[in-house]
Amino acid sequence: MDSAERAIVRRARLRIGLLVGLVIGALLILAGGISYTALVGRQEAQIQRELEWGTRHGTIAGPPACSWIFQYDGTTVDTGTSPPPPGFPLRTALDTVAATRITETTTVTRNGTVYHVRTEARGDSVIQAVFDARFQLSDRRHLLLAFSLAATVGLLAAVLTGVLVGRRAVAPLAEALTRQRRFVADASHELRTPIAQVHTRAQLMARRARTDGTAADLDDLQRLIGTTRRLGEIVDDLLLSAQLAAAPTGRPPHPPVDLTALIGATVAAETERAAERQVALTLDMPDGPTLVPGIESALCRVVGELLANALNHTPAGGRIEVTLRAGEGHAELVVADTGEGFDQADARRIFERFHRGTGSGERRFGLGLALLQEVVTSHHGTIEAEGHPGRGAIFTVRLPAARLPITTGRAAGIRGRRLRQLGAG
Repeated sequence: MDSAERAIVRRARLRIGLLVGLVIGALLILAGGISYTALVGRQEAQIQRELEWGTRHGTIAGPPACSWIFQYDGTTVDTGTSPPPPGFPLRTALDTVAATRITETTTVTRNGTVYHVRTEARGDSVIQAVFDARFQLSDRRHLLLAFSLAATVGLLAAVLTGVLVGRRAVAPLAEALTRQRRFVADASHELRTPIAQVHTRAQLMARRARTDGTAADLDDLQRLIGTTRRLGEIVDDLLLSAQLAAAPTGRPPHPPVDLTALIGATVAAETERAAERQVALTLDMPDGPTLVPGIESALCRVVGELLANALNHTPAGGRIEVTLRAGEGHAELVVADTGEGFDQADARRIFERFHRGTGSGERRFGLGLALLQEVVTSHHGTIEAEGHPGRGAIFTVRLPAARLPITTGRAAGIRGRRLRQLGAG
């Protein structure tokens, strides 16, 4: 698998693990919430029963330290033998109930705890029962703490379990991707020879048709030659893509490739095609070598694809500029054209497989630019596209420079620059 596919597999494993963990964590939180709500409901009901009993019978069955009973006869308040907490009894509630004879319940938060108060008229007097809920609050805090710890431990365990489950669940996907790559590589390798044979046979038949064949036969054979050539290019693209994906990440570094020579040869090969299309093709690059580690055939495909893409989308009278610059620790290749361009919003999508934008009829089934990005990425480089509809496009490729031992004398040389006009406009 290539780096993109490995990233997809890793994300799938992580998502499965997180989803499993979140589901289990949500279940734990739900169970804790239900238990906490049930506990609070039972405690509140018990407190209200205790208060009701106290106001009716003048005593509370709960712990003496947590409850108080006050009796008000209209002038004085009997606080009993147990000293009340600061702020009690509530004189306002006593006076109100004495006047209205309507039972009043309230909750007061003070002294670091919560008091439940019930004030009720009984006969000629008013009874006020106060219940300290500090022990109930402590039980609630302990329950929350216990469930928080359980939820945290359960969530961690669930995430680990989910990661293991995700690894096993995604394993068939990873294996399927590997088998797919192997199949593409094997099929492409096996198809190269028969396609090359068909292409060669078609060329021989075209030569014979030039002497003793009809114009229609020659035209059909020329179309057959073009079709087999494109088919061979597609197979080469598929094979290169499969090879790049199957390459191990820990492989030794590639030998240095001279981009100056490679780009010069590739551009020279497109000179005739540019002249036929009446497109001016210029080349600007250093005089000395520009070395980058990589696979020469793959980098040649990058330059060729960029040039082919520019030629396919630049009309007659247009211009294509190829520039190679050597920077600090990297080499930069820029291919700019004055063609039809593209919307900048599609700058990333044009590197997707089988993507077709406006005027993409001549693109090779959408594989060319996608493969180009794979090659650049496998060489630890970057590629950027900038376009404006009707005003051309600019493709910029940056590759890390090769690390060479320091030499003395004129081994490295002094790099100048050269600008050549290769096509006619």
